[in-house]
Amino acid sequence: MPHGSAVVPRECTFDPTDWRILAAHWYPIARVQDIGEKPISARLLDVALVLYRNRAGLHVARDLCPHRGAPLSHGWVEGDEIVCPYHGLHFGTDGRCTRIPAHPEQIPSSRFSVSIYPAVERYGLLWTTLTPDTANEIPPFDMWGTDGFRQVLPPPVDIAGSSGRQVEGFVDVAHFAWVHHDTFARRDQPVVQEYSATTDEKGCVHAEYLSPVANYPHGSGRSAPEGYLWLRQFDIYPPFTARLIVHFPNGGQLHILNAACPLSARRTRLFVPIAQNFDFDVSDEQIHAFNARIFAEDRAIIEAQMPEDLPLDPSEEAPFPADRSSAAYRRSLAKMGLSFRYAR
Repeated sequence: MPHGSAVVPRECTFDPTDWRILAAHWYPIARVQDIGEKPISARLLDVALVLYRNRAGLHVARDLCPHRGAPLSHGWVEGDEIVCPYHGLHFGTDGRCTRIPAHPEQIPSSRFSVSIYPAVERYGLLWTTLTPDTANEIPPFDMWGTDGFRQVLPPPVDIAGSSGRQVEGFVDVAHFAWVHHDTFARRDQPVVQEYSATTDEKGCVHAEYLSPVANYPHGSGRSAPEGYLWLRQFDIYPPFTARLIVHFPNGGQLHILNAACPLSARRTRLFVPIAQNFDFDVSDEQIHAFNARIFAEDRAIIEAQMPEDLPLDPSEEAPFPADRSSAAYRRSLAKMGLSFRYAR
């Protein structure tokens, strides 16, 4: 079975060393529910991918016919094979060409093979990696599918910014009063309480933050008991995935997986599976709408930040104590060998 090449693509917007390090991780590339009978295109680390479904399940391949470079995502599925729209070449799920209609008597050589990649369904998402023989594990999200928790998967959000900036913004606890005051936070609650962030041997960061900042949508008519402190637990799984658990009054828990897919160095597609054990009477559409407002608030900041990539040299930006989580995250990325220098 021919796996996808780990060769840095010619159109790469990452530093080549950074690209090779990032390629050894798993990323979500689509919601499973969005992959139907027709192939669709996706992108990961500047590599164009085609996603398609047949009787055996979901498949991921390079979106490039080896004959004349046509995108297979413009083609169709016939039986269990994907068909190129340009000359009708058929490709099996192992990537090998099985038929050249212009020469039906010819047995296609190995030159007519498409690079394929793993296709793993988890948390309602399709995950893949560009280096399946060396890839790390898919980040955990234990509450997805757990009894007593509902599952909600909003549409993905496209951001004209780097995945590192996006993940750092997700774990930032000092921006609530300034960026999210229209959705759930308040301008008169800017103070960040003391908290700590720890890093394990794998480079994963854990932080627990207590504050009076509520997580109820403004206008919901709901409020926490007087003096209630909201516990937010953050876990960061480098390079670009993080998890947040928000503890509500009366035992409610909101679990959010922030899974950023780096389309390129400065483009991100964000997937956010949600699991919660309350508000079963609230529709998925209402949850989508509330989260879309929060994503839009964050996106406006991320797309305006300079430099666009996440500085990993401590001397490049001036941190303050509330940045403990992001500082630990940056150290983990640097320890992985990343620099985030752009190739051009």
